[in-house]
Amino acid sequence: MSNAPLVKTPTAAHDAARTHVKFDPQPGAALAPRAPFQATEAPQMAAQGLWKRYFKGRVEIPVLRGVELEVRRGEFVSIIGQSGSGKSTLLHLLCTLDVPDQGEIRFQGQRIDNVSARRRDQLRNKELGMIFQFYHLLPELTALENVLSPLLIAEGAWSYFRRRREHLERAKELLDRVGLSHRLKHRPRELSGGEMQRAAIARALVAGPEVLLADEPTGNLDTRTGEEILTILRSLNESQRLTVIMVTHDRAIAAQADRTVRLAQGQMEIA
Repeated sequence: MSNAPLVKTPTAAHDAARTHVKFDPQPGAALAPRAPFQATEAPQMAAQGLWKRYFKGRVEIPVLRGVELEVRRGEFVSIIGQSGSGKSTLLHLLCTLDVPDQGEIRFQGQRIDNVSARRRDQLRNKELGMIFQFYHLLPELTALENVLSPLLIAEGAWSYFRRRREHLERAKELLDRVGLSHRLKHRPRELSGGEMQRAAIARALVAGPEVLLADEPTGNLDTRTGEEILTILRSLNESQRLTVIMVTHDRAIAAQADRTVRLAQGQMEIA
C-alpha cells in the first residue's frame, strides 16, 4: 500500500504529515485553548477588496463591500456574523463557486477569481477541499463511493480504474480515520447527521487539498456531535498543517480557531 497523497504537495514532510495522522476525536472531550498563531509567512489565501451584490427583481442587494482577508498556511480561521451577513457568500468566492463583482482572490500567490471554469474545477477538485452544513453527499452512493467520487471526476474512468486498488485503500483509510470504517457500504439515508458530516470530511480530504473550507460544518448537528466534528478539523489543522477556513454562527465553536473575524455590514472586522 502506498500512503502518499494523490496530488503533489509542497514538501515531503508535509506529505508525510498528511498521510500518517490519526484522528481520535473523543465524544464530549473538552477543547483546549489554542496558542496565538504566529504569522511568519506570506498569505496562502487572500481576498483583496471583494465586492459582491445580488439582485432580487430590480432591487440591488449589496452583500460584500470591499472585504479584505489574509490566511496563512496552517492557520485555522473562523468567520462569524449575523444571518445574511455574507459569510457563505465569501466562502463561495474563496472556493471559486462564484466570482466577485470587484476585487481579487489569490491562492498561493496566484490570482484565481478570473481563471477559466476548467481551472476553477481543478482547484476545487484537488487543492481546495469543501464541506457544507447539509453534507451534499450523493444519495445513491455508499459512504465509500462518495469519498471516491472526486478521484473518479479528476482522473476519468480509464485512469481511475487503473489505480482503483490504490484509491480504495486511500478512501478506506480516511473513513477509518474519521470513525466510519464500519459504515463503508451504508448510503446517506442510513447514516446519522454526524456520520454524514464525517463522510463529507473524508471526501474533502481524499485528493490531499491545501485548504479546507467549511461552511457551517456543525450547524446541523447537536452540540456533542458538533464538538466531535470540530475535534476532527482541529486534528487535521494541527497534525497536517492543513489550513482551515470555517464559517460558523456559533461563537463557542469560533473561539476554538486560531483567529476569528467578523463580517458586519459587508466588511470584515476583528472579532
